[in-house]
Amino acid sequence: MPNPNMRRRSRRGPPSVTEKIQKVGAAGEKLQKVLARAGVGSRRQIEGWIEQGRITVNGEPATIGARIESHAIIAIDGRVVPLTDLAPKPRVLVYHKPEGEVCTRSDPQGRATVFDKLPKLRHGRWILIGRLDYNTSGLILLTTDGELAHRLMHPSHEIEREYAVRVLGKVSEEMFTQLKTGVTLEDGPARFDEIKDAGGTGANHWYHVILREGRNREVRRLWEAVGAKVSRLIRVRFGGITLPRLLRPGRCEELEADAAAPLYESVGLSLPAPEQRKTLRLRAPAARAPRGEKKPFRGKKDTRPKHQRRRP
Repeated sequence: MPNPNMRRRSRRGPPSVTEKIQKVGAAGEKLQKVLARAGVGSRRQIEGWIEQGRITVNGEPATIGARIESHAIIAIDGRVVPLTDLAPKPRVLVYHKPEGEVCTRSDPQGRATVFDKLPKLRHGRWILIGRLDYNTSGLILLTTDGELAHRLMHPSHEIEREYAVRVLGKVSEEMFTQLKTGVTLEDGPARFDEIKDAGGTGANHWYHVILREGRNREVRRLWEAVGAKVSRLIRVRFGGITLPRLLRPGRCEELEADAAAPLYESVGLSLPAPEQRKTLRLRAPAARAPRGEKKPFRGKKDTRPKHQRRRP
């Protein structure tokens, strides 16, 4: 008879590599978070790649939510991503988008894209924070930090977007009331949090509007819903970042640490510390002995016979 005190051996085979990674728990970070912080893509993009089976961990298909350790081998489309390169200094760019550019990396129609004029990166990639349509100009933020991009675009953080809008024709008080209280669009109700009169002459009048979400063509659709026509649209602010007056269309500039820090804090993140550079330590020159004094001998004593020593 079998001994009841003996434990039954499990018939299940040894755990797979993916299961081992998932059991790491708090000891490792989530795969999509690590890759997003490295600038490989946004968390949403990376989750899509995981579902498509494009990402592997230690040779096995990755799963959403899996945690990894520093020695894991991550590959995207068969190309290994070195973990030593997963923590470059994060960068944030302010780009002044002109009209006539699309917010995609490549366009089937061959139109210019916002990525054409950006500085090249050795590691990671530029991630777009909020899109603008083909006929809209103004401020666009780009970053190499996927976690920052994910949080800034997530509706739960309610980041303010401010636009300068030129409207053709007269806008009545009733239209203003509708725009502030809410209008039903095809994808749900929407409204402006604030509308400011910015002046203008003739048939065109300028307004500054503020809203806290970034649905496709939302500003234009809101005005069209109340019977107004938008003749020009410019984004002038995203969160605490304002479009610099001297930044020409098609140009970009990088945010310094003191300007980027409030952007990180607005979504509950802290600006990563700058990389520590190794400093070369130089030896202080030896003090010269005064005249007449014998200098201390610092070399190796010559033990050869006198006739073998080299004469000066």
